[in-house]
Amino acid sequence: MIRTAKTENGLVRGIEAADPRITAFRGIPFAAPPVGENRWRAPQPVQDWEGVLEAYRFAPISMQNVPGLGTDIYCREWHVDPEIAMGEDCLYLNVWTGAGDPGEKRPVLVWFFGGGLQCGYPAEMEFDGERLARRGIVVVSVNYRVNVFGFLAHPQLTREQPEAPSNFGSLDQQAGLRWVRRNIGAFGGDPENVTIAGQSAGGGSVLSQMACRDNQGLFHRAVIMSAMIRSPYCKGGIGEPEKLSEAEKNGEAFFDFLGVKTLEEARGLDAGLIRDRYDAYTRSHPGMFTVLDGRFCVGDPLVLYAAGECVDVSVMAGNTGDEFINEIPAADEEELEREARRIFGQDADRFLACPEAHIRTQTGVAPVSGISCTVRSEFLANARGSRPRKNYLYSFRPDIPGWDNPGTFHSVDLWFFFETLAKCWRPFVGRHYDLARQMCNYWANFIATGDPNGRDADGRDMPLWEAYTPERRAEMVFTGDGPAAKVNEESDFIRLLTDKIGGMLEEG
Repeated sequence: MIRTAKTENGLVRGIEAADPRITAFRGIPFAAPPVGENRWRAPQPVQDWEGVLEAYRFAPISMQNVPGLGTDIYCREWHVDPEIAMGEDCLYLNVWTGAGDPGEKRPVLVWFFGGGLQCGYPAEMEFDGERLARRGIVVVSVNYRVNVFGFLAHPQLTREQPEAPSNFGSLDQQAGLRWVRRNIGAFGGDPENVTIAGQSAGGGSVLSQMACRDNQGLFHRAVIMSAMIRSPYCKGGIGEPEKLSEAEKNGEAFFDFLGVKTLEEARGLDAGLIRDRYDAYTRSHPGMFTVLDGRFCVGDPLVLYAAGECVDVSVMAGNTGDEFINEIPAADEEELEREARRIFGQDADRFLACPEAHIRTQTGVAPVSGISCTVRSEFLANARGSRPRKNYLYSFRPDIPGWDNPGTFHSVDLWFFFETLAKCWRPFVGRHYDLARQMCNYWANFIATGDPNGRDADGRDMPLWEAYTPERRAEMVFTGDGPAAKVNEESDFIRLLTDKIGGMLEEG
């Protein structure tokens, strides 16, 4: 086992995981503390250290609202510890490895957490990399700045540091990727076989990194979970970058809210005060997210991916069954027809002929997973492009137990992909553990080779997961009874909505 590794800045010593064949290195600095003059700057180089850094515990999480104080499902699920260490000095990453020698060149996963770019942290218990490491993967989880600390824009920033006027959280992720490129060999990893992955805003972060052409060569595959968020019924949506000019106005308004006039004054304020004032500010003002800065972010990542203007990699992507459902708000069939003709034009009759178009819920008509349709449209666009790749579509639809009857809520699949169900309070039973084992297998295989297929722990082949192509529209559905492969089972309704999203993405 590798218990001590030599990084470019000094030696780090890890600690045995629950399985002592795996070493966990927690809290390795990959950039200088983003404090003082480094607040709202691109990540700066780490200073070398003497001796051996004991990388035994997770570093403080980035500045955000204190977790574990609410009663929502996520405070029950994993944001359970209000005493977790938090600080502005937060640019650290974590490594799990089962390698016995630095020369083994094992495949590498780099994980970006979700949380709407407002919260989240690598220390969340569902993100334990040990089970993947047992499958031969070197797992890296990267912390990054969020909310106002990660995505402030302001005219003074644009004037004084035009090379990095915003998107500091995204630049933190990029710095983590570059650290992996330079250092992961010391942990038995292969810098020429790196997969980046994330869920929700972490998946959006994967898209953002793919859309930054400076990253060509830093990674070789991507997993985008619950993050290709577009509706077939309206343009735009979650994850679309904000224009720099608009983000700057929001930054100016926040400085007014803080009671400061200059960047220097703001950099001199206590981080806790800024965090708390931002929380109050966003109750009546927009939050701060990815900015179209013309440097790191040059366009909407979904539009760029559809156009083939991204880092050229194979993608695994999908969604859970109950998240981000899109509907048409219509009180009756007459209003539905009127809205259908406005939205679909000459395809309105085709839409209205679909039985699914008339399914009514409490809030609207024609419910559909916009994420699922968006992934399909993106994969079809890739297949039509000059550099088609093998891309894999999934849907997560098992029963999820618990007194709250949560359904397949946003993020619940994380317990399964990381195979960390035993840490959850929910009364999972054997078939859930079987599903998690197989999902983790598929994931590890894709990370290693770009093909998710392989054998289960008992030596039997898992159900065949085909790539999604125009001719064979394959989807792996993760059910309560195990993985179920489907090919060419899309309804006319799904195909129409997939085409609608594709047309909107082509328009930009």
